Amino acid sequence: MNVLIVGCGKVGSYLAQVLENRGHDVSIVDKSASALDPSDNVRLAGFSGLCVCGEPIDLDVLRSAGIESCDAVIAVTPSDNTNIMVAQVATKVFGVQNVTARIYDPARQEVFAGQMAIHTICPTLLTVDTLLNTALKEEE
Repeated sequence: MNVLIVGCGKVGSYLAQVLENRGHDVSIVDKSASALDPSDNVRLAGFSGLCVCGEPIDLDVLRSAGIESCDAVIAVTPSDNTNIMVAQVATKVFGVQNVTARIYDPARQEVFAGQMAIHTICPTLLTVDTLLNTALKEEE
């Protein structure tokens, strides 16, 4: 599978390594050159995929990262707005069917998951659910 990851922080860079280790072709876009530099981001050590530095919502940047031939796009920048915009561009402009966006705000996640043809993941909800399950197990 050909996967584009937008955002090369802890999650994006680790996901890139895992996908590449599983045999997938992976490209990464980030607006920070240091995030894409293996000497600054140790999770990219040994990563052989394409890294593109630029604004993640810029169409030319996305094209240079290969979005036109992607099977999946995953947006995991620190910004809900950027992730939502990347997801919209990927689906509406480039016709990518398999798009996932990380959205921290639970209210936004609910709205965008319902209104757009994208998958969303909300780490805030996942964390709260896990902590509640752990806390409530000890009450039983």
